[in-house]
Amino acid sequence: MASKKGSKEIIKLENKETGYFYTVTKNNKTATGKVKRRKYDPKLRKHVEMTEGKMSH
Repeated sequence: MASKKGSKEIIKLENKETGYFYTVTKNNKTATGKVKRRKYDPKLRKHVEMTEGKMSH
């Protein structure tokens, strides 16, 4: 059975320094504006703050 379309959106969290990125889902009902999360960047080998970027289709 297919899920309902609406409150979730797939976004790209990226580090502007290295260009490394994660794809995650964002809940549009609770998160307004750009999302920032601390994630592991293997190029720098440490946790850094990643911000929401544009998805290329």
